[in-house]
Amino acid sequence: MSDEEELVRRVARGDRAAFERLYRRTAPWLAVRLRRRCADEQLVAEVMQETYLAVWRAAGSFAGAAVDGSAVGWLWTIAARRLVDAFRRRAREAAPGLGVGAPGLAAEPVAPAAEDEALSGVVGDEVGVALARLAPELRQVLQAMVVDGLTVRETATLLGVPEGTVKTRARRARLAMREALA
Repeated sequence: MSDEEELVRRVARGDRAAFERLYRRTAPWLAVRLRRRCADEQLVAEVMQETYLAVWRAAGSFAGAAVDGSAVGWLWTIAARRLVDAFRRRAREAAPGLGVGAPGLAAEPVAPAAEDEALSGVVGDEVGVALARLAPELRQVLQAMVVDGLTVRETATLLGVPEGTVKTRARRARLAMREALA
């Protein structure tokens, strides 16, 4: 059992010191991972706050269940879902005709994800085009495993799919990239 798993179990019992220690240990890398997916610092800060609130409230669901994966994977799954929810909220608020904002005014453009900006500056045109042509589910697996450095198990937890599906998608993505770049 990792230190983080023990801390989550203690948080489930209401141990505030364990929560503070868990936060100090995990917040720096969690913020980095979120920034890779979102360039908006305010949104990242909101997601961080929502994530740790959810951890405090739901630590028992991790501690009391036979979880496939680590406490770190569980924490990242919560954060990633909160980020997706935040993107959806932002899109609904910016959508014209839904009662939000004045009609006829263009919505503020959403900043591209930091990882997309980084990849566009790092990879050549051919690789960027090949990545853009991948099916979204294949691109998600590559992003989680290559950009975020997650394991197959953590990727499965993050995406909510079986580990076998992650392995299959990773293989399909590699083959598609190889074919596109040949």
